[in-house]
Amino acid sequence: MNDQPLRLALIIASTRQGRFGAAIGRWAARVAGGRPEFTADVIDLAGLSLPADLSGSAAGARLAGRIGDADAVLIVTCEYNHGYPASLKLAIDTVREEWAAKPVAFVSYGGVAGGLRAVEQLRQVLAELHAVTLRDTVSFHFPHDHVDPDGRVTDPAVAKAAESAAHTLFDRLTWWGTALRAARAAQPYALAG
Repeated sequence: MNDQPLRLALIIASTRQGRFGAAIGRWAARVAGGRPEFTADVIDLAGLSLPADLSGSAAGARLAGRIGDADAVLIVTCEYNHGYPASLKLAIDTVREEWAAKPVAFVSYGGVAGGLRAVEQLRQVLAELHAVTLRDTVSFHFPHDHVDPDGRVTDPAVAKAAESAAHTLFDRLTWWGTALRAARAAQPYALAG
């Protein structure tokens, strides 16, 4: 059994000017940092320069390497027009093979749906790439009302619910990350030709 902490790639998906994703990402990174079974690599898509044509690039290779090195992935995503941001689709499609046999969890945020419609679409896309998406999520509804720019939840009831959901999410991500890391080590996962 591998006693090394699980390497967690924590992706902040939004790249919009004035985005709220950085605050939610800070919250998620703080929670992940409190879990000794993880070491987090925060990947803020706003800081990457991925080519829109999916051609090979140094930025794309670095992103693929970071996802490839990860034992588990946590995607922090917003919901734009009932879907996830184009920046995230570009990042997913740029990486491709490195998603295989990796557990992926979600922290979402948005209006009344809390980003959950984006998560449902992401499940379909990531299944095609042989990733394993987790059922349990953390969802912030109207986050501007109760999360400050530093990622601190200011409403005690929301904080309690978010922490409880995060505890479950990270417990599940630990199980899947550990199981799939061991499985990949025993027998590399091969995508059909």
